[in-house]
Amino acid sequence: MIEVNSYIDTISTAVKNLIITDSREQSMHSTAALSKWCLETLKAKEFNQTIYMVGNGASAMMASHMAADATKNGMIRCLAFNDPALMTAVSNDISYEECFALPLKRFAKPGDVLITISSSGNSPNIIKAIVTAKSIDMYVITLSGMKADNRSRKMGDLNLYVPAETYGVVESSHQIILHCWLDRFIEETQ
Repeated sequence: MIEVNSYIDTISTAVKNLIITDSREQSMHSTAALSKWCLETLKAKEFNQTIYMVGNGASAMMASHMAADATKNGMIRCLAFNDPALMTAVSNDISYEECFALPLKRFAKPGDVLITISSSGNSPNIIKAIVTAKSIDMYVITLSGMKADNRSRKMGDLNLYVPAETYGVVESSHQIILHCWLDRFIEETQ
């Protein structure tokens, strides 16, 4: 039976065991990675670039939540691609795999940033979004979990992998990491 304190300990352990790599799959210390993430955010803000956030299910809601916080509190141009009309039209008329890639092709420009949130790191629409972002010359940050060999974990410029096996622990960890990023950015820039 799950108990609150042990569950919190499990999430804490998952976050503490976060594995971060760069585009060459070289390990990064969390302090250096967070500094790099904040620097890319500052560059996006200073050059009027846009940060796009994508995810499925609970991760989509996380993307919306963080895009709203980044826009309102961080004063960053930040959008989440999870409008139901756009997602269902693209999914129905083209393919679900294109539901984030197609809007990126229409809106994103070189120097923009893509943040993907995927518990499995293997969702086809997330993978396609990363490939599209790279073709546009965007900076890509991936958040993933579950299996260590997930695809998105090897595709970003900055990859944050939570070594946990359940959606609840991975999603909770991703939310903590995203708030840590934004709170640090706001602290540094305000």
